[in-house]
Amino acid sequence: MTTTDDFTAVRPQLRIDGAEPLSRELIARVQAFADQAEEAGPDSVAVLRLTGDAPADAPVGVPADGVSIALVNKWERALRRIERLSATTVAVVDGECGGTALETLLTTDLRLGTPDVWLRLPSGAGPGSAWPGMALYRLANQVGVARVRRAALFDTPVGAVDALELGLLDEIADDLDTAVAVALAVTPGRGADVAVRRQLLLEATTTTFEEALGRHLAACDRVLRRGAHASES
Repeated sequence: MTTTDDFTAVRPQLRIDGAEPLSRELIARVQAFADQAEEAGPDSVAVLRLTGDAPADAPVGVPADGVSIALVNKWERALRRIERLSATTVAVVDGECGGTALETLLTTDLRLGTPDVWLRLPSGAGPGSAWPGMALYRLANQVGVARVRRAALFDTPVGAVDALELGLLDEIADDLDTAVAVALAVTPGRGADVAVRRQLLLEATTTTFEEALGRHLAACDRVLRRGAHASES
């Protein structure tokens, strides 16, 4: 039987356990993953394996010796790199997904999960206190404030079916290996257009029509030029 490891053997990969505390080592791994994805080029697919959640009484990613706001800033900037990669990113989520894993999930393009997935926002200062990081910003922009209010304000976990309905997951599969293999087979070949369209979507809720028009026209012009070039060759 073909497994996800067979299909991802030569692809940039990153594994994050949400129970893992925020650290310089974790940030370095994310940055190295981003470097590999950029080196692989815009037609590549980068795979993130995400699972695990921090204990209910543990603040997100806070190691025993504490965490500085400078470290949080570096983490948020590392996540932003994933969100702006030229490569397509595919997240594979298994079981519980919280903490740093959940924050990473929200930066990806295609999200596949098992039926037993439970998504939970990272905790800030104990049970029921959501960490006020950029995951809140991404959730509000991707899903809408009203639809994630309970998860954000009252630490309500989101099950697989609800996550699918909200668009936090794109597919639920019992056989995750097969689902990933299919996704990896059809995703490549999109080129830098994926990054361009992703960026236009990210900017849509914070940019006026007049500001956005020029960027969208430039993207349309690139597509038209490429089409004209293809017809001539």
